[in-house]
This record gives sequence, structure tokens and C-alpha cells, in this order.
Amino acid sequence: MTKAFPSCVIRSVEAHVFRVPLEKPVSTSFGAMRDRPAVLVRLEDDAGLVGWGESWCNWPGCGAEHRARLLTSDIAPRVLDRPLPDPAELWKELTAETHILVLQTGEIGPYAQAIAGFDMAYWDLIARRHGIPLATALSPDATRSVRAYASGIHIRDARTVVAQARAAGYRDFKVKVGFHIDRDLALIRELAESLGPNETLYADANQAFSPDEARAFLLATADLRLGWLEEPVRVDAGPAVWSELARATETPLAGGENLAGLKAFRSAIGAGHLSVIQPDAAKWGGPTGCRAVARAALAAGRRYCPHFLGAGIGLAASAHILAAAGGDGLLEIDVNPNPLRDAIAPAWPMVDGGMLGLLDGPGLGVVPDMDRLEPFRVCDPLSGVLA
Repeated sequence: MTKAFPSCVIRSVEAHVFRVPLEKPVSTSFGAMRDRPAVLVRLEDDAGLVGWGESWCNWPGCGAEHRARLLTSDIAPRVLDRPLPDPAELWKELTAETHILVLQTGEIGPYAQAIAGFDMAYWDLIARRHGIPLATALSPDATRSVRAYASGIHIRDARTVVAQARAAGYRDFKVKVGFHIDRDLALIRELAESLGPNETLYADANQAFSPDEARAFLLATADLRLGWLEEPVRVDAGPAVWSELARATETPLAGGENLAGLKAFRSAIGAGHLSVIQPDAAKWGGPTGCRAVARAALAAGRRYCPHFLGAGIGLAASAHILAAAGGDGLLEIDVNPNPLRDAIAPAWPMVDGGMLGLLDGPGLGVVPDMDRLEPFRVCDPLSGVLA
């Protein structure tokens, strides 16, 4: 059990929005990112200490600015200038208080992502107040290193990018498929045959395949010993479709980035078709929700492998949550160029032999490098402060 933390008073909530234009879009089977956005959440308490978080905002194109405004207009007034409970209790409180707004607007995602970014920043702040790493605040048994895998690799570019990632210290690689099944199969077989004995290949279809295509892909790659196939079909395809796919293959199925709510995760874990559970702490739940999902997943014999595709603050938080969770999960690190991911201080450590060490220091152990981020700012900081 983690200890309860004393109350905290927050004096300001800020949302900082950044965008990096891309020369080469980051492509998935459902669309392409033509810029890399980020919403960073800054909290300051009555002692002048600061905590940082990040809210997922990759889609739609206007998503970053919208989530920033939700943070400062709908979340900040609920938390400012009052003694706040333990982070886990405050997450439950904010989720309950905004439920009617979610129903009224139909915006379950944006509200969940605003709360997730706040929760992340609040955990960072609380851990800093107590002078301990976030991972330790989440679990006294947290490790100080995690295994990492190289992600965001388009199958057409995989030979080159995997070689670069290998040289950078990775031993696990995930490629994006779901573009053209015959071409995908030819390229992934070629790639798998090029791997070394201590390397593992994973695939992510981003919900692209029909059930028949997913089954065909799994059967055609059965001898490749993929670490997992992620989101082969739509998340809402139904339990019968997912269960049939799980029965048809020994390749583990993975998913979770597009689930929201403890009930949905517990249902997916209980159904048994997912071997790998992948919530995104910036997209839903923050450290509070994802810690609960990780515990449920591990108790059921599943792997907890956090999803993440964003800036450096959310990546650091994902590493701490994984270190606190335990198990044999892997940390997802997008290896596409992204200045927003790299603009943290101190600099992100190198991957060595597939492992990533957590940085020393309280909280996340890092803060945004605002000088490096400033050229990518798209608007003045949006603030919720004391009147």
C-alpha cells in the first residue's frame, strides 16, 4: 500500500501549448500527424513548488488548444486555493464532478485527458514536496530502471530506423502496419529475419484490419514470434471478434490506448483476449488511473506496457508508472524526431542494452526546458490563478 499524502494548496494552474511542424508526417493507418503538438500542465503550490504534467492532444488538429482551455476553465476552478486530498482521491473527485459535463458535451476524451494531465502534474508536485521520485511515491517497491522499446516505426522505413534504434541501444522494436496487408507481410518478414538473437519485433495495426485480415495477418506471421500484435481490429469490434482472434493465434494481442475508465479496463482484462494492457497516462487516468490498471493487469497475469506518443514530460511519467508497477512490461519510446520530447532538463538518459534508467531527483526528475520549447509555443500560457 502507498501512503496517503498530506493536503496541498495549489495557487495556479497553467496550460502551455506547443506545436512542431514536420517535414515528414508521422503516419498511421488511420491518418498522419503533420505537426507534433503538446499540452504541458504547470501547477504551483502555496510554497512556490512546481509540478508538471502532460495531456494527450494528438488528434484532432485543434485538440491541443481545446484541452488547454478545459484545464484552465473547467479543472482549475475546482482545485485552486483549497486544501486538496491525496492525488488518487482528487482524481476520483474530478472525474465524478465532470461526469455530467461529459454527458452534456459528449467529450469523454478531452475531459479525461485534461484530468490526466492535471493528475500527472499533481503527482509530480506531491512527490517533489516530499523529496522522493514519482515512482517511489506510487510504490515503495519501485525499480530504478525499465526496459524500453523503439516505437513509431513505419513498416516502409523499418530497416533503416530499426538499425538506427539498435545503434542507440534498443533491443525491442515496434513497427506500424495496416497500410497494405500483402506489402506489410512481405516487409515484416524481411525485417524479422534480420533481427539478432536477443531482439524482439512487435507490430501495431492501429485498428486497421478487418477481422478476416487480422486473422490472415496473424496466421501468416505465426512463425515470426512477434512480441505482440497491437490493436489488429477496431477497439469496439466486440468481444466475440477479439476472442476469436485470440484463440486463432499464439501471438499475444495488445491494446488499451483507446480504452477509458476503470470499468472498461477491468472488462478487457477479465475477458482475457488481451495479453498486454496499454493505457496511456496522458490520454486517460494519469498516474492514478494507470497504477490501478497496472495492478489489475498484473494480478490477472497480463503485462502492463504503457502506451505513449507525446512530449518528454509524459514519457518521464510513463517510465515512473512502469517502474512502480513492476512486472516485465516495456516502456514505449517513439523514435521519430520530436523536439518536444527532447526538450527536458536534465537531458533524457540513453538506452543501454535495451534498458533505461530513471533520472535521480524528486518527482519526475525532469522539468521542461522552456528555452528550447519557446520557439514552438502557439499561444500565451492559459492560466487559472487566484483572483
